[in-house]
Amino acid sequence: MNRTQTLTRWFAADNNPIQVFGTVVAIVVGAVAVRPIGTSGTGLAVLCLLVLVSLLLCTRLIPEGVLSPRVQLTVLCVWSAGAAALLALDRSGASALFAYFVTGHAGYRLDSRRSLPFAACTSVLCAGVLLLPWGGHHTSWIVGAFTGVSVLVGISNRAHTEALRSARAAAEQAELASRAEARAEALAERARIARDVHDVLAHSLAGVNMQLEVTDALLESGDIERAREAAQRAQSLVRSGLTEVQRTVGDLREDALPLVETLRSMLASLSDAGTLTVDGPERELPVRLAQVIVRCAQEALTNAHKYAPGAPVRMRLEYRERAEQRERLPEETVFEVVNSAPPDGSRPLAGAGSGMGLVGMRERLDLVGGTVTAGPIVDGDDAGGWRVRVVIQG
Repeated sequence: MNRTQTLTRWFAADNNPIQVFGTVVAIVVGAVAVRPIGTSGTGLAVLCLLVLVSLLLCTRLIPEGVLSPRVQLTVLCVWSAGAAALLALDRSGASALFAYFVTGHAGYRLDSRRSLPFAACTSVLCAGVLLLPWGGHHTSWIVGAFTGVSVLVGISNRAHTEALRSARAAAEQAELASRAEARAEALAERARIARDVHDVLAHSLAGVNMQLEVTDALLESGDIERAREAAQRAQSLVRSGLTEVQRTVGDLREDALPLVETLRSMLASLSDAGTLTVDGPERELPVRLAQVIVRCAQEALTNAHKYAPGAPVRMRLEYRERAEQRERLPEETVFEVVNSAPPDGSRPLAGAGSGMGLVGMRERLDLVGGTVTAGPIVDGDDAGGWRVRVVIQG
């Protein structure tokens, strides 16, 4: 440890300006007022005791924890004995200041079980030496008897310091927790952005890939006109993909998302036999919830065209207002994508999927407290098809 670090440690938070000022003032007052001071006899004894208690008074500036409890108690005992001896020889009574300081410092550095008995012993010692008929002092024993009172000031200061330390520690913990929460939110937002970009690109590329496969099949069969139409649809999907990317960037900036229009546009771009039904009073959803529904719709449409090309696709968006008696329950938004069984002769389009599937939907919905169920349809007009159902509170 270099000299600068040592000084920094010694003049730590415990050494506030008031404490340093009080120590300096006590030493100056003692040097000026304590008498007699000389180079022989009683004057020399007073001088030596004054230097001793002044040095011991400076131990108040040592940060807490530097001295072990045993060493600290030893210093206080020597300080108390020196202050009592000086009080016995001092004719002015000013040396009582050192006795008051020692009990106050004991209250600050020692726990109550040790500081209170120490203060009582110091009071008895100082009162006792003032009652003895020696030294020619004129200080009343009452002054010595009350030296232990300052221990209460020390205890009070200790409690105040501990309260400040606890508050500082709590503030530091709160700051660390806030940083951890901010980091977690940043990571979650980064993952959400990654999913958004992935889904937009996967959705667009899957549609383009599907149309290119259709074009290739038509070219092999010699149907040039229908192949040209499929190629034009692929070009349209590329343009719509670019539009989706721009819209996603806007969504990440928390712009309002026209949910119904977006779903209709998606359905029209990928399905010639698709319909969208909206039930309930339409309301504007929070941007984040609307984004989740759009991404789930993209994934469901991609899977429908991958595994059941040419099958009709139906979307249903339902706004529910729930209330039971006087207690109003949270509103719900239900979104469904249903595709019928694939037509006879159709074949799945290999390699057209997004790679996220149901897992990606569940990850998104977990972030907003929603649920998703998906599975085959076993009865009814859509038997052999697939249903994806999303329920979100909001």
